[in-house]
This record gives sequence, structure tokens and C-alpha cells, in this order.
Amino acid sequence: MADQQDIPSGDSIDESVEHDGATTRRGLLKAGLVAGAAVGVGGWRAGAASGSAWHPSAAHPRKPGSLPYPNLPTGTDTIPKIKHIVVLMMENHSYDNRLGMLKRPGADGFRIGKDGKPTATNPYKNGDIQHAFRMPTTCQLSGHPAQDWLASHQQFAQGHLDGFVKSGSGPVSMGYWQWADQPFYYSLAKIFPIADRYFCSLLGQTDPNRRFLISGTSMGMVNDDISMVGQYPKNGTIFDRLDHAKISWKNYYSTLSTTELYFKLFEKNAGKKVVNIRHFFTDAAAGKLPSFSLVDPDFEVMSEENPQNVAAGEQFAAKVINAVMSGPGWAHTLLIWTYDEHGGYYDHVRPPRALAPDNIAPRVPKGQSKYEGFTRLGFRVPFAIVSPWARPNYVSHKVFDHSSVCALVEAKWNLPAMTFRDANANVMLDMLDLSTPAFAKPPKLAEPLLTMHPVKAARCDVAGPGKIPPPGSVTPKP
Repeated sequence: MADQQDIPSGDSIDESVEHDGATTRRGLLKAGLVAGAAVGVGGWRAGAASGSAWHPSAAHPRKPGSLPYPNLPTGTDTIPKIKHIVVLMMENHSYDNRLGMLKRPGADGFRIGKDGKPTATNPYKNGDIQHAFRMPTTCQLSGHPAQDWLASHQQFAQGHLDGFVKSGSGPVSMGYWQWADQPFYYSLAKIFPIADRYFCSLLGQTDPNRRFLISGTSMGMVNDDISMVGQYPKNGTIFDRLDHAKISWKNYYSTLSTTELYFKLFEKNAGKKVVNIRHFFTDAAAGKLPSFSLVDPDFEVMSEENPQNVAAGEQFAAKVINAVMSGPGWAHTLLIWTYDEHGGYYDHVRPPRALAPDNIAPRVPKGQSKYEGFTRLGFRVPFAIVSPWARPNYVSHKVFDHSSVCALVEAKWNLPAMTFRDANANVMLDMLDLSTPAFAKPPKLAEPLLTMHPVKAARCDVAGPGKIPPPGSVTPKP
């Protein structure tokens, strides 16, 4: 469609950054990292190089098992000013669906017409045109949109991005929310740095994308497939890497734990490092968060997956983020807010090609195509960094995916990569400024909608999501 866009610098995940070849001591010096790592005073400085500590090379990719900084010992803390990394991953919304109407300078959201509405459209099979529309309420349809392997590739439509309405998603895929619907999220995304080229890791569902978050591969998984939880990645998970370096971590869960995607990992750590969400708020208030935290929402009512009321998820996210900002550990914390995948909602940026994590082929349902395997990223999802060291007034245009979170953890503690994907992923260090904490005093963010207007926000839980698509949002075939 007319609004689709490629990434700014080509079709490859490796083409959006400078190319210095393999990591070298010269490269580390250029990024200002060696001094901080060696003497523990936080020598990394903002604006160094291209904002990344190393630069992946298309011709000579780093290999699994390699270190981000091969001249430094495993476990070296290269960013000592940050002691805690917290990842809050919600569910199933694209960048345009949640942040398309943000209108932040430099951020690539919807194109806006003279009427103040997005110009984005998608065709029906009969040629009628569905225009992007504001969702009538904060509640969603049940069963729609759709984002399994088949539906996601139908939406991608070989790069044309005109298959959203034609796919199992249907017309609701063109729905979006704006500031009044999610005041906390929009205030966060206006103040803290965001990335408008952060993609989920594959064109598929929650479970394989969350596998990429913790292991840099889905091990062939393309849909939510419980039969595959007995697998275990050859090179382990990011939690195994942290354990080996004696670095603390916890997965705080509400109903289900992301570690259950590899049941052996969950079984080994349940009740020890995999603990109930209530411990997160206790640990945050006491300044006792571990070095790395993964926070899981209640996947039934607060994760924002359809048919949930997204206002409930926003309220949960606000509680987590405010707990970090108000806790005694704020001065040394970096929190990531993102989503596991697009949920079947429209996005106008074409997912770029990517490096396959390993030689494991997609395990697709019988009769379905493997397409490009794992050599293409999924659709964009929201991403922000919340930290006193976050770079103010900044929008990153670097290409990231969930394996970039692994790469950040590996770069911070100089841990060996697990797969080709995380070994060569961009690290979001460009979104930090370690010279001065711009947010030493946490900013005041807006209250979430469910807190501001509890009756109004919860009304659709009983009355339903409203008329979708709304009247006037469809025009006949030209």
C-alpha cells in the first residue's frame, strides 16, 4: 500500500549500521568502553562511534560462543553505572497500533492526512478499502486479529503489506489507539527514548518470539506449540549464560513464566529464580532487584492480548515501571518496555531480512510454506528504554529485534553469544547517555486510563468493544 516503508538503509539487518568488521581493541577504544570496563568507572560515553559497541559484518558475522569484547574476561562489567536490567514484555501489538499517533518528532508513525487521521489503508479481497480507524473502546475482539505463521506471512504479502484485512486478522487489523486511550504509555513514549525500528524476531506468534528473547532462536517453533517445550537450545539460554558468569537474575511471573517455554529451565529454577510477581514489587521497593529481571504479566487479563481490555495491561505496566522509578535502585537501573509480537495489527514498515540464528528449519503446520525461514524479522513493536541514563529527546532508527536484548545483556557482562542472531544483533547503547543522568529525578508520567477513569475504561468489559470496523471507515472498490 502507499504508506508502506522499508528500513532507511536497505533490506538487511546489517546494512543499518557502520561496518568496522570484527570486534577489535581499536573498536572498543573508539566506543570508549575499555577504560570503563578496566577501571570500573563507567568509561562508555554517549555518542561514541555509531552508538554501538561493535558493528556486525555481513561478510564476516560473529559466531555463537564468541564474546562481544574478546580482549576482556567473560563476566566483565562494561557498563558499571547500570546495575539492573529489567525487561517488561507485553503482548501482541504493533508499533502503529500503539504508537502510530504519537506524533513525536523524528518517530516514524502514521502519515496524517488533512483531516487529522491516518492515511493508511488495506484492501479487502473484493477490492473495497479499509481505512485505519481509532478503536471504539479499549477492549478488543475475540479471536481477531490473527498473527500465526500463516496469517503473518499473508499480511507481509511478499513485502507489499496489503494482506492484513485479507488475512485472518480482518478489518480490526487497521484499528489503533491514541493518547486519550493510553495516557501512561504515550507520556512514557514522549519523554523517554524510543526505537522506531524495533521488530519482533519472526513473522509468528508469542511463544517463538519469546524464545528469541531468552535464547536467540526459536528452535524451529513458529506458532504457540506446547509440544515443543521439552526442547532445549544447544547453547543454552541467556539465563544459563548469566548463571555461568555468576550474575543474578529472576523471572517474575504472574500466571505463566516465560521460562516455561523450555520446561527444563523452568523446572530447575521454579521457586528460586522463577518467582511470583509479588516478589518484584518487594524487591524493587527494597532496592534488591537482581542484575537481570524478566517481568511477565498475567497473560489472561493484563498482557493486552485480544480479547483483553488494553487498559488493564497499561495499568499493570505502569505499576511495574513506577515501582522501578520510585525504588532506591533507580539510579542504576535500565528498564525495557516492549511487546513480543504485533498481534495481527497493521504496521506500515516492511520487516527487513535478518541473519538466521542457526540451521534449524521452521517447523510449520502440514501444508504450509516455510517461506524465508528465519531470515526475515517480524513486524515492528513498541520499544522504549526507561532509565536515569536514557538519552533525552531521542528516537533510535537502528534495526533491533528481541535478540538485541540478549546482545545488550551479553555486551554489559561480556557473555558469549548463543546463536548467530544475538551475536550479530545491534545493541541499543545509542539510546543511553552515560555522561550525565538526564532523568536522575524520575519524571512524572501520566496516570494510566484505568486509574484516571476506572468506570469509563472498564465499561467495555461488559458492553463489548464496539462496532468494528466503525461506520464510514470502508470505501467501495475504486
